[in-house]
Amino acid sequence: MVITDSAKNRLKRRLFGQPLPRDQEEARTVPSFQALPILSSDALSSVAYATDAALGVLILAGSGALSLSLPITITIVALIAIVVFSYRQTITAYPQGGGAYVVGRANLGTLASLVAAASLLIDYVLTAAVSLMAGTQALSSLWPSLLPWQVLIALVLLVLVGWANLRGVREAGRLFALPTYAFVVMVVVLAVAGLQNLIFSHGFSPDPPPLVKAVEPLGLFLILRAFSSGCSAMTGIEAIANGVQLFRSPSAQRARNTLLVMGLLLASMFLAVSGLGFFYGVAPNPNITVMAQLGMRVFGPQSPMLLGLQITTLLILMLAANTAFADFPRLCALLARDNFMPRQMAWVGDRLVFQNGIKFLLVATAGIILICQGNTTVAVNLYALGVFMAFTISQSGMVVHWCRERGDEWLRHAVMNAIGSFSTLVVLLVIVISKFGEGAWTVVIAIPFLVLLLAQTRRRYRQVFAELALKPDEPSSVRVSPRSEPIGNLSIVWIPAWSRPTLQALRYAATVSDRVIGVWVRPDDGDPERIRQEWQRSVGNDPNLELQILESPFSSLITPFADFVDAIEERDPAQTLTIVMPMAIPRYPFDSLLLNQRTINMRAALDQRKNRVFTMVRYYLPV
Repeated sequence: MVITDSAKNRLKRRLFGQPLPRDQEEARTVPSFQALPILSSDALSSVAYATDAALGVLILAGSGALSLSLPITITIVALIAIVVFSYRQTITAYPQGGGAYVVGRANLGTLASLVAAASLLIDYVLTAAVSLMAGTQALSSLWPSLLPWQVLIALVLLVLVGWANLRGVREAGRLFALPTYAFVVMVVVLAVAGLQNLIFSHGFSPDPPPLVKAVEPLGLFLILRAFSSGCSAMTGIEAIANGVQLFRSPSAQRARNTLLVMGLLLASMFLAVSGLGFFYGVAPNPNITVMAQLGMRVFGPQSPMLLGLQITTLLILMLAANTAFADFPRLCALLARDNFMPRQMAWVGDRLVFQNGIKFLLVATAGIILICQGNTTVAVNLYALGVFMAFTISQSGMVVHWCRERGDEWLRHAVMNAIGSFSTLVVLLVIVISKFGEGAWTVVIAIPFLVLLLAQTRRRYRQVFAELALKPDEPSSVRVSPRSEPIGNLSIVWIPAWSRPTLQALRYAATVSDRVIGVWVRPDDGDPERIRQEWQRSVGNDPNLELQILESPFSSLITPFADFVDAIEERDPAQTLTIVMPMAIPRYPFDSLLLNQRTINMRAALDQRKNRVFTMVRYYLPV
């Protein structure tokens, strides 16, 4: 059975929704109560596995070492407070979004910003994978029969999260709000019920944990390893500062308030879970999470409240991956606009989301889940490193920012960010040293490799753009030569940008047609006046050469051109029409990822509507 193009389009609209107009800015923003679950689900959900991570290291020194979990938790809570207050200042200084990449680029230079970007790209992939795998562990703690199906369940959850994000942030916010707040409520109920039990029946004398023999000596190095594992509770804090534009106006103030609320919730929930685990003598169990053990102890093993706790834990951990899906595509778009990544990573889809970034993250996260086979142990050891690298660069950049600006109370701001920078740098060094042999070495190697790849991409773009650009003294005239008899052909030339390939395509069209129409569809950052000036300089007032500048009400730059071609054909069906498209032919295989992607998509879109004759005017890059 052959599926028609119209059927494909109908199916696409049902799955992902109707296209949103580009001027519908409210479709891109959400109120604070929806922005909190979108940007904070990663940080809030980490309380479901951060305590497990710390206890999993302490138990190596025997059950007696588990008593150190409470001091470690208190230290991490203090660090959370420092980072939250530091990032509130970042939001004030960068109300359009102040992630580590933006702050590092503005204050520390290109190299620091690329290190921050590489660290965050790795962290976002690991965050999505860890969250989804931890969610399946929450489910299997409730029903152990699901243990063999953990990988499959994690992949299904991944597809659901990716689908929700491809529909757009408004739908994602509505989908994620209820489970996130339900998880917060269940943890509060667990904490209140557990505290009530401690006060009225149990008492505040800690239960001894199950006896476990030590396999490693208890020393400073092991304590630091446990501390660095517990710091996985801090991943995702930067997301609000990086996603300020997601908030409705006044976005900066709403983001600052939301960050404070998120910090208070995270610190309180993490302290409650670790504290209850300390007093109830909970020990790590590979098949039952700490949260599940606490629920069994407080609510009872067959209680509906336990079921509610585990289901909401599953949902929040599944939705925690949305922080990565919100920020990974946005960071890729920033890098693409600066030419550090292929330009198509900055394309906005029909639903006003960076769909290529979302699709890439889907594939990368699935790869991590398959490699780890649903086990979070290795991935947890890795992904705190990237986020603390970003913390350190961001806060160091803010110190430089305040020292440059020297506005009101600049010294107080600089000291606050200096404290944050120093604290996160110490933790970063602890993570690298203590976790290096447990897999952190892979991230230490991957970050400079990614930095090199990003830098090489920009270098190649600069070489190509320099070759494609017209020189000021370069001949650029285009004319339709007078003919004794008309050819009877109209050429429509697609103008992606004013460049040598475009000029070559216009010259070709002028030789095979009586009339040429150049069509440029204006992107968000396009300058129509510049295009008109370049056209006038090259074409002049030739009546046979016409420039059409089209506005696009939606994100697509392809649809307006295709509609224009359809209208020309319907106006005069008997007219011979040639569609001329410039294409830069790369010299190296890697260049195919950097060039001509829009041309390829344009050709495919026009082919879907009708069978047409195309002329691809090739410009061979000499470099």
